[in-house]
Amino acid sequence: MRFIGIIPARYASTRFPGKPLADMKGKPMIQRVYEQVKDVLDAVCVATDDLRIEAAVKSFGGNVVMTADHHTSGTDRCYEAYTKIGRGYHVIVNIQGDEPFVQPAQIETLKACFNDVYVQIATLVKPLLSGGNFDSTLFNHNSPKVVLNKNQEAMYFSRSIIPYYRGKVHTEWMTSHTYYKHVGLYAYRADILREITMLPQSPLEKAESLEQLRWLEYGYRIKAGITHIDTIGIDTPEDMARALLFL
Repeated sequence: MRFIGIIPARYASTRFPGKPLADMKGKPMIQRVYEQVKDVLDAVCVATDDLRIEAAVKSFGGNVVMTADHHTSGTDRCYEAYTKIGRGYHVIVNIQGDEPFVQPAQIETLKACFNDVYVQIATLVKPLLSGGNFDSTLFNHNSPKVVLNKNQEAMYFSRSIIPYYRGKVHTEWMTSHTYYKHVGLYAYRADILREITMLPQSPLEKAESLEQLRWLEYGYRIKAGITHIDTIGIDTPEDMARALLFL
């Protein structure tokens, strides 16, 4: 089975314009993402609609594909890039361009999900540790939560706390139940990626502003690989400042 990683990257960002090219101690962020995953996949490619990003990727010897500027999601951009790259890959891994600390082990966990021939889509989840800060974990609407079934498939994703633990005060919830945070890495079989890009938006997706709910609502199954690694996603210049300290 052959895996290709595609990193969607756009220059325009309301909170952090030019984010993929932000300098991280001598390297643009997009290069750090690329280098983190290139050795655990059969191929890696950046998908962008911006000539500046294209030039930056070529300057460090990376593969890059130009895509349309009208895409509303990284999934759609991934599929266009895949069609331009050509066939020969069974699974497409969608790697967030603002995750410079994504770990090879996380990619391996995603890949392992496809040892099951029935898996259509895979993603990662991380157990939330008891004793953590509730405001930055359970109560953070920017950090989606997920509930899993007995087959380790996603039942639902939400920006709210799920499940609501009735009969206990919230400070006891994380010691009474395993809560999972969604980690925004996806992998799709090639035929499934084509199908889901043709689906219209669903009511649940619109309500929560979570694209993966569209796939669940239309009956697709999402396998969840479990990771215990916490990475740093970069959405704002303040996030970048913290990331540079970590780096």
